[in-house]
Amino acid sequence: MTIRVDREIQEQEVDKILKGNEGCVGCSIGIMAYNEEANIARTITAVLKQKGPSLHIDEVIVVASGCTDNTVPIVREIAEREERVRLCIQEKREGKASAINLFLKEATSEVVVLIGADVIPEESAFEYLCSPILDTEVGMVGGRPIPVNDASTFMGHAVHLLWRLHDRVARIHPKLGEVIAFRNVISGIPTDSAVDEISIQALISQLGYKLIYNPECVVYNKGPVTVRDFLKQRRRIYAGHLKARAQQNYEACTMKVTPIIRQLILCRDFTMSTPKQALWTLGTALLEAYARMQGYYDYLRKKEHHIWQMVDSTKDLALGQHEVYRVCNAQSVIVFRLILEGASGDDLNREREEREATEVARKLVPYLRTKIRKEDTLSVNGPGVMTAVIRTEQHGAQVVAESIKKAVQESTVRVGVRGREVQVTVAYSSLTFASKALDGSMTVSGPLQAEAVLGELAENHVE
Repeated sequence: MTIRVDREIQEQEVDKILKGNEGCVGCSIGIMAYNEEANIARTITAVLKQKGPSLHIDEVIVVASGCTDNTVPIVREIAEREERVRLCIQEKREGKASAINLFLKEATSEVVVLIGADVIPEESAFEYLCSPILDTEVGMVGGRPIPVNDASTFMGHAVHLLWRLHDRVARIHPKLGEVIAFRNVISGIPTDSAVDEISIQALISQLGYKLIYNPECVVYNKGPVTVRDFLKQRRRIYAGHLKARAQQNYEACTMKVTPIIRQLILCRDFTMSTPKQALWTLGTALLEAYARMQGYYDYLRKKEHHIWQMVDSTKDLALGQHEVYRVCNAQSVIVFRLILEGASGDDLNREREEREATEVARKLVPYLRTKIRKEDTLSVNGPGVMTAVIRTEQHGAQVVAESIKKAVQESTVRVGVRGREVQVTVAYSSLTFASKALDGSMTVSGPLQAEAVLGELAENHVE
């Protein structure tokens, strides 16, 4: 198959990225689904909740390919309630690459995002994913998949080990998968591709764009839980990589064994800190080698893998019933100051104004707690002062802070005995504490707020 790349469209899209809504990326989200009734509603809900100052979700397009379960009725019901959701149906299952090509024909935004129907993104994952594309030299960005498998079992160890190695290698040479964002400048990928992300990566890089791997974009998936499913999945992927190398003259960095062995040694705390871990790591390496031999044999025989065999054990993440381990090692503290409309800040009215500001904060806290995760905290800590402690990096803290600020400033609150309505403005500042070294030392980061906010505080004599 010949892939057409319209260079005139390519040049237009470079300019469109900052046109109209400066500093914000408009996105079309594509979800490819085959019999995903266990996960599809959860994935769509998680996608629609994505937010950030650099992100605007224009549409969510679900391509249901040959589904024989309840995937189509579930998506159709969601689309009736949410106008941004659209359903495209392929009556016959033709492979994921074919579904992606259908999505690309329907997508209208300057940036497109692909995410699996069995993948759940973190709350601000798409902000981390899309914000690098504001740089006109960047053409494609990938995130960091984290498996929800139990690492205390052999297969759980195998899956976690593979994704850890993927993460470490991708930080050196970008290898993008599970969730990707790229400029809408290609018309499609080979329909017989079994590794769609690599096929897209090849086309984008051959257009001269940079590839970025952003580990702060975290999504959760589920790896195989049986040896049979593990071999089936890894065999298909390796055969697909061999075909992509021959067909598109592009090699995935994970095909080279030496960098993988190097990273295997560097993460020895996970791979061989105990005899059991060392044995499990050896077992994983043997399974991977056997799967690659099978994949190579399939490639020689020209066996097609673009219509995937279902790997049943990777379905149903059950994230609603199990707490997901948060990989982020950073804690952010955000301090909010509520400024009531008309507050003078002078000594004569200070006591009343502080009492009213505290009353407003206490009334808003139950509502604002719905804007953060259950494990994060939000509390009143002084006259009109609220403090949030959340597990996220600095950029994620900024996203949460802006969300809370917007929610407060759009609310009308009644205070005092007479129930006087007041409007509230918000100033905030944040600090992030992250462990970056093995000796436990911490790094602290926090941006200065805009001069306008500081000026507002000064004018109101807020201490």
